[in-house]
Amino acid sequence: MISKKELQLAFRAALPSTLPIFAGFLFLGVAYGIFMNVSGFGAGYAFLMSLLIFAGSMEFVAVNLLLGAFNPLGALFLTLMVNARHLFYGISMLEKYSGTGLKKIYLIFGLCDESFSINYTANIPQGVNKGWYMFFVTLLNHSYWVIGASIGGLFGSLVKINMDGLEFVMTALFVVIFIEQWTKETVHYSALLGLGVSILCLSIFHSGSFVLPSMIIILFVLILMRKQFEKKARESTCQ
Repeated sequence: MISKKELQLAFRAALPSTLPIFAGFLFLGVAYGIFMNVSGFGAGYAFLMSLLIFAGSMEFVAVNLLLGAFNPLGALFLTLMVNARHLFYGISMLEKYSGTGLKKIYLIFGLCDESFSINYTANIPQGVNKGWYMFFVTLLNHSYWVIGASIGGLFGSLVKINMDGLEFVMTALFVVIFIEQWTKETVHYSALLGLGVSILCLSIFHSGSFVLPSMIIILFVLILMRKQFEKKARESTCQ
């Protein structure tokens, strides 16, 4: 049984890592809540959808699905396509989530791009419980999104602002996360592979459909080259 002090340590260790996510999620969540409001949905819908779905891009798409004709099969396939990247996140986190007990259920549900980036590369301080650290990272990121969406849903009808370009907040956030990971690593093969494959697929498949083929190719190459990359990383660490 974990003590209250251990929970506090895990929370305090997780909180600073999620503060950059707070800024992005709050603004995007508010934009989503306003979008729900102007589409004819009350604040309760924004709150429940952000709480129970927690898939940012899919939540925006879901608004149009709710307004359109009833097509559950089409909604299922669209959801799989939009969130297919989570299949690869899940595979990457199998080892990380081992030994987390029942917390794994929520960790799987709450796995998003930002929580994946933090938990996968986290240098957890000594004495901090790994499972609870990842749990609080996921919970905090989830709560930021819910709070933002709820605020937007409640006050969306009262606020008249131009939201064009606000989605760039998350692009900037991912650039910051990428730079931080780059500075932590001594070997950059996987990062360069990701950039190269993504640029190649973008030129072939264009912006609307390049993400899924990029991830498939990256995963395939990483599996094939895993031993070589690990060897290079060990050699670099020894030097």
